[in-house]
Amino acid sequence: MELNTKRLKLVPCSNGALSAYFTKDYALGPHIAMYLEELKKDESSLGWGVWLVIDRQTNKIIGDMGFKGKPDLDKSVEIGYGITPTEQNKGYATEALHRIIEWAFNSNMVNTISAECLVGNTSSIKVLEKLKMQKIQEVDGMLYWKLNK
Repeated sequence: MELNTKRLKLVPCSNGALSAYFTKDYALGPHIAMYLEELKKDESSLGWGVWLVIDRQTNKIIGDMGFKGKPDLDKSVEIGYGITPTEQNKGYATEALHRIIEWAFNSNMVNTISAECLVGNTSSIKVLEKLKMQKIQEVDGMLYWKLNK
C-alpha cells in the first residue's frame, strides 16, 4: 500500500518499509518500535499506525505521521505527525496529512479525526487550520482539534 502526493510518497510503516527507506539520517522515535510490536500481534493495524513520509525526489524519509490506533466504535481516530527539522516549513506536513485523512475517510471506517498540540506550537496550529480542523477545546496548555467527514 502506498499513497502519493505531488511531492511525497506515504508508506505504512513496517519492517519491510523501514529496510527499504531507512537511512541513519532519520531518527526513529520510540513510537515506531511500539507500533512495529503492535503490528506483529495484529496485522490488521497496518495503515492505522505510523506512515513514513518519503520525499519522492530523494527517496528519503523526511518524517512520519499517522493514526494512534484503529478507528474506535464511534469511527474516530487521532492523528499525530512530525517532519524532520530541516524539512519543516515547506508544506510537507499539510500535504501528507491531507492525503492520509482522505484515505481514512474513504475507508468508510472513519467519520471523525482528532488531533492535539501544545498551545504554543504555532507550526502545528497552522497545519491543523489549513486542514480545516476545528479547535474544540484548550485544557492544561493543550489544544484539541476535530475534523468530521
